[in-house]
Amino acid sequence: MYQTQFRIFACAVLVGLGAATLGISAYAAEPCQEIVAACERAGFVQGNAREGNGLQVDCVRPILQGTPPTRATLQLPQVDPKTLADCKARDPRLGQPRAANAPAALRPIPPVSDVPQPAHPAAPGAPNIVFVLTDDLSWNLVQYMPHVLQMQKDGVTFSNYFVTDSLCCPSRTSIFTGRYPHDTGVFKNTGADGGYSAFQNNQLGRITFATSLTAAGYRTAMLGKYLNGYEPPRDPVAPGWSYWAVGGGAGYRELNYNLNENGRVVRYGNEPAAYLTDVLAGHAVDFIKRSAGQPFLVEVATYAPHAPYVPAPRDADAFPGLRAPRTPSYNAAPDASAPNWLRKMRPLSDADMAGIDRDYRKRAQSVVAVDKMIGALQEAVAASGQARNTYFVFSSDNGYHMGEHRLMPGKMTAFDEDIRVPLIVTGPGVPAGVVLDQIVENIDLCPTFADLAGATAPSVDGHSLVALLHGQPVVEWRTAALVEHHGPNKDPTDPDLPAARSGNPTTYEAMRLPAALYVEYSDGGREYYDLKTDPDELRNTFASLPSAEKTSLAKSLAAIANCHDAQNCWTAAHPDHLAAAR
Repeated sequence: MYQTQFRIFACAVLVGLGAATLGISAYAAEPCQEIVAACERAGFVQGNAREGNGLQVDCVRPILQGTPPTRATLQLPQVDPKTLADCKARDPRLGQPRAANAPAALRPIPPVSDVPQPAHPAAPGAPNIVFVLTDDLSWNLVQYMPHVLQMQKDGVTFSNYFVTDSLCCPSRTSIFTGRYPHDTGVFKNTGADGGYSAFQNNQLGRITFATSLTAAGYRTAMLGKYLNGYEPPRDPVAPGWSYWAVGGGAGYRELNYNLNENGRVVRYGNEPAAYLTDVLAGHAVDFIKRSAGQPFLVEVATYAPHAPYVPAPRDADAFPGLRAPRTPSYNAAPDASAPNWLRKMRPLSDADMAGIDRDYRKRAQSVVAVDKMIGALQEAVAASGQARNTYFVFSSDNGYHMGEHRLMPGKMTAFDEDIRVPLIVTGPGVPAGVVLDQIVENIDLCPTFADLAGATAPSVDGHSLVALLHGQPVVEWRTAALVEHHGPNKDPTDPDLPAARSGNPTTYEAMRLPAALYVEYSDGGREYYDLKTDPDELRNTFASLPSAEKTSLAKSLAAIANCHDAQNCWTAAHPDHLAAAR
């Protein structure tokens, strides 16, 4: 089923029909579909490039390019010249090599003339949005944040909110654009398909919620962490932001860093007043004050609690003796059917557990300043007279495991510790103390912000959450969240390079259902966890599933992994197999 390489050249004419007819994603254009089917009949197999009979590299591409295969171990099928011509007429670039930095498998970005520009003032009474996005914050840290706990009492908590990848840049890009990684081309933090460089090369800065809200007359502020690879001395203010105070890689240490402040590089030192979370709070309060009379959106993206887990100096002694939670999955041995990357993890030693406890305590200490910042922002909004007209949104780019499944601290897995993160919202029309269990994803934030602002959203894969936020009846909702990850990560320049034994999965696609997790790895491994009987995801029961359910799971995952617009992705996120109904 796995389509990662094939998607690179075929996606422009794919539709999300899954593996129902071809065993891979079907072509929208029938002539192209005939070529794929002919290759399959000749014995070429998706994912078998190393054996010389790969479907795309060894058969489809040579046929479309009109070149003899260089290493195919099978004979190419005969294809009617008219079928070939009709297929190539649908897209003359199909099957041609990409430029080195060209985005792969992406929906077209609108030309500059089609990008929304500020054209009119915002509608009277348009609400404000304060978005606090933390870095690597897991659900188990919320208990140390009293302002966030109060937000839960005052608003809506989404208990099944998932990220499209438990890694910084793919997740943040999905938040900005409302698109899955397979539609942004951002799969990593570094390299041609990762981080700020891929975001720029793929022109994604032109289709964010910031450009949409700016076009609707909003003032917008981006504060803190943007994307890995962005560096203040070198890189400019991004489109759509009217106020900009953004840091680079040095921001993780919370002291001794630079910020690009509206195009001017400002150096901060080692004094307590330079603690980055506090500096961001000051910028946000200033922006709120300066926005009097005009609706605004401010994103405050903290580096905390990301490693090296640096708390504010005033909080360095908080929570003495605090230990990481000992959940049922903590130091639990992987079962015999665990994926290859996990199966041989050895038990945590006493030293391992002491280090995990130390780091967990530092993480708890570091979120104290984040919580204090939220209180300061709430006070600033109240002082401006906008308390009843402002939405506060609190979340994280991904979760973080610390000892679960015998893993040292890290992320990138499809386990709930990494992909299920907080999403808590307060604001006008939002009922108090409500917990919603609908499956929502970070691709939903972009269309939600646009919807709240009365703006025109860019072309997205996500779905607005406004009806849920306002307690309106919703007849149906998605029953599957897609997670896409490319690995293993071996780049020493990546701040998220996994440490030894922290988990470094190979490439996978996963589907989180209301009561199950299904994962497909590029090396052929499969996982299925029944969350009703195994909420801690300790027993991989894929092998015991009926063959019909295995087929249905694969088909459903293929469909959502190849969807390419809001309606198509919404349809694909309603799999009809047995697991979704459990």
